[in-house]
Amino acid sequence: MKYYIIAGEASGDLHGSNLIKELLKLDPSATIRCWGGDLMQATGAELVKHYKELAFMGFWEVLKNISTILDNLRFCKKDIQLHKPDTLVLIDYPGFNLRIAKWAKQQGYRVIYYISPQVWAWKENRVEMMKQCIDKMLVILPFEKEYYREKWDWEVEYVGHPLVEVMQQKQLTVSEITGPNNIVALLPGSRKQEILKKLPLMLSVARYFTGYQFIVAKAPGIDDDFYDAMLKNHDNVSAVSNRTYDILLQAKAALVTSGTATLETALLGVPEVVCYKGSFLSYQIGKRLVKVKYISLVNLIMDKMVVRELIQDDLNTENLKKALSDILNDTEIIAALKKDYARLKELLSVGGNASANAAASIQKFLQKN
Repeated sequence: MKYYIIAGEASGDLHGSNLIKELLKLDPSATIRCWGGDLMQATGAELVKHYKELAFMGFWEVLKNISTILDNLRFCKKDIQLHKPDTLVLIDYPGFNLRIAKWAKQQGYRVIYYISPQVWAWKENRVEMMKQCIDKMLVILPFEKEYYREKWDWEVEYVGHPLVEVMQQKQLTVSEITGPNNIVALLPGSRKQEILKKLPLMLSVARYFTGYQFIVAKAPGIDDDFYDAMLKNHDNVSAVSNRTYDILLQAKAALVTSGTATLETALLGVPEVVCYKGSFLSYQIGKRLVKVKYISLVNLIMDKMVVRELIQDDLNTENLKKALSDILNDTEIIAALKKDYARLKELLSVGGNASANAAASIQKFLQKN
């Protein structure tokens, strides 16, 4: 079987790599061509484009890079036609992947989508088109199955959340990080533009917590020099690369940029404050279009305010200081968080091993169709 898999971000690379491993267990002779990252390439898949060439965040940033995005779409279509896969497996990354899905369906390809676009948050009008061009939809959030069935009369399959297995399987080593129980993890994001917006604010609270060691989780592929300018003049701040889970495992609390990392942090049981700050234009557009109560996956899945969210102007030193103090020192808040985190993991584990479930579902679908 020939698979063409497209992931456009770091999280897609992670989940795509685990999916590929499971597909190869079921079909050892499969050939896989992909857009993704180092993790997908390490499975033996042939990497066409790295996600670092694809990732643009925010409305204004997308507009500025529209010619590059269009070039990538054209190249992708040509590459698919050249290699003629048996199926496309599209992982999240909807701005790009839904365009490919629509085109691919017109060309007669079978289209499988793994990790649904968050249409329940915004651009709900995409769903009718998705129903027409996606042959099999695999979702990872428990409420999505009911959402699609009840609102759109579309039967999709819930396979569990792949982060649960990642957290369970990851071999964590902590010997190089000292000082247990006094670490505050800082996860400012994976792109330079978001790190520049959030990391200085996260660092601004360090001087109020002199008994703690603040450790920044550096994003892969970003030079140390980029961080050094922001980290200087902070006595209780350091940074490490490729050790995010190690830091979180020892952390007493974390300041985390909105996105997948908020869920990773919760699944590791670390009290967190969720941080978001975008460009003025992107934020103004976004708040008029996005129709969800929360920005963090933790709160969305639990349908209540489990973790504190500081958004845009609310993300400032005073608010961060108060929110961090609460999750470090308030025993009632910490106990409530731990209880909610346990329930969250329960909800996301219902489907079992998501990657194995997804691979089995894909195989079954392809055998029948």
